[in-house]
Amino acid sequence: MAELCVNSVLVTGANRGLGLGFVQHFLRMPNPPQWIFAGCRDPKGQRAQDLQNLASKHPNLVIIALEIADPASIKAAAAKVGERLGGSGLNLLINNAGIVKPKTLEAETLEDMTETYTTNTAGPLLMGQAFLPLLKKAAQGSPGSGLSCSKAAIINMSSYAGSIEDMYVWEFGQVVSYRCSKAALNMLSKCQSLAYKEHGILCITFHPGWVQTDMGGGGGSYKPPLTVDDSVQGMLKVLSSISEKETGTFLDWEGKVVPW
Repeated sequence: MAELCVNSVLVTGANRGLGLGFVQHFLRMPNPPQWIFAGCRDPKGQRAQDLQNLASKHPNLVIIALEIADPASIKAAAAKVGERLGGSGLNLLINNAGIVKPKTLEAETLEDMTETYTTNTAGPLLMGQAFLPLLKKAAQGSPGSGLSCSKAAIINMSSYAGSIEDMYVWEFGQVVSYRCSKAALNMLSKCQSLAYKEHGILCITFHPGWVQTDMGGGGGSYKPPLTVDDSVQGMLKVLSSISEKETGTFLDWEGKVVPW
């Protein structure tokens, strides 16, 4: 397997689940990134304990206070990351933070729909805007033409639940606001891929699989089939091999195309 080679990466929602899994895998790489920025709402809180423990052992891991539903928090995070990077840019932005409100269609509310959209769709939009200058800088500073994740890329963590063509696991949960927000995120990724291509930035959407996390429902009676470790390992393998022809696509953790 070709090793993903990046100088800097930012992962949102990094204090647990897939986000924490990404951070752990980046730290374990033979050539880890010089900077790993782990964004989470409360860096000093109990829920970030695992991150704090890792940061105490790895000087290249920087925990950043980041609430992706808050534009001011995103701007402050971008300034802090830019400060740390000095003159270099950000190679990889992984928009992983997300929420789910497990409700049926008839029980859906404006409040839940709005909150879910704000985090799952508007958050990645604002993150892309705020970190665009740093992503552009990384792309300009990378040798060679074409697009790759080692150069500059935005990775949006979506879900098969956002596929309109194939209503994935409907019988296990309607989760309407989540499905709608992820379908909208898929469109955002497509828009980003078209708008940011001229800047040398690759943009893709991932379905990480049905993973054993708090959000994936690992605590219920049905155990999701995939571990965090397997999912993250698969996605990193895909990221190491994709190029310009994959920008704007919707892929799963094994690199297979997911229907829109």
